[in-house]
Amino acid sequence: MSHTAHIPSHRKPRRSASKLALRAGVAGGVLGTIAVAGAAGPANAEPVTETIEMPTLGSLESGAGLASAVAASAEASHQEALDQSLQAQENAALQKAAKEAKKAKAEADRKAAAERAEEARLKAEQERKEAEERASRDRERTRLTTQSTSSSNDSGSSSSSDSGSTAGSSSTETQAPSGSAAAIVAFARAQVGDAYVSGGTGPNSWDCSGLVQAAYRAAGIDLPRISYSQSSMGTSVSLSNLQPGDILYWGSRSGSYHVAIYVGGGNYVGAQNPSTGVVERSLDWDTPSGAVRIL
Repeated sequence: MSHTAHIPSHRKPRRSASKLALRAGVAGGVLGTIAVAGAAGPANAEPVTETIEMPTLGSLESGAGLASAVAASAEASHQEALDQSLQAQENAALQKAAKEAKKAKAEADRKAAAERAEEARLKAEQERKEAEERASRDRERTRLTTQSTSSSNDSGSSSSSDSGSTAGSSSTETQAPSGSAAAIVAFARAQVGDAYVSGGTGPNSWDCSGLVQAAYRAAGIDLPRISYSQSSMGTSVSLSNLQPGDILYWGSRSGSYHVAIYVGGGNYVGAQNPSTGVVERSLDWDTPSGAVRIL
């Protein structure tokens, strides 16, 4: 083990080459200036005794550090100003978007409320019209039923005196229907104005065979649901010998595609099609192919 291993060194730390060069350059420049001044002076001039204080390397380094610190502070301030400006722009954009969204929502709510109010008004108007139509049909049904009953009573009391002068098909058509026929005719006429719906069986929409079936059911008579089955029942009668309550058909008797009810006076009631609904028409308007009598 060396005897000097634990002896601390008294040497000063070496300075870096760049620092030494800087000091040497500064010292050399100052000394050169002094030498030139001395050589140019008078021979008998007194030696310069003024001491010139040289700038130290530490002061130069301190000045450079201060400038760097100032530059860094300025850059930080500039960046902070930019950040604040961007934040202010973002806040303004968010506030504008929030106002526009609030305005759009208020407009959408207003339109939705107006649409709901209009729907409610239209629904109420439709319900009012339907109620008026139902009331009108009920009044007509009551009137026809009362009239049929009254006519039936009158025809029963005077049938013996009129039997000799009212023979023939024309006299049959002028007489009011009675009994089951009256109930069938009254029911059919009470549905005039209802809608036509394929497969409809009432109470406010019908197809042709659904109306005939319901009219006969009002008189206590059950009929099949399909038109060709209805026209296949009963007995066949000519169009010149029709009586109220007879079933009219279009097509062949066993393959009819449409049926209606003869109501007297040369007219019939039927659920025709979606454009007309349930109507009362003359036989001449659409002459049927034939007729059957079930009563």
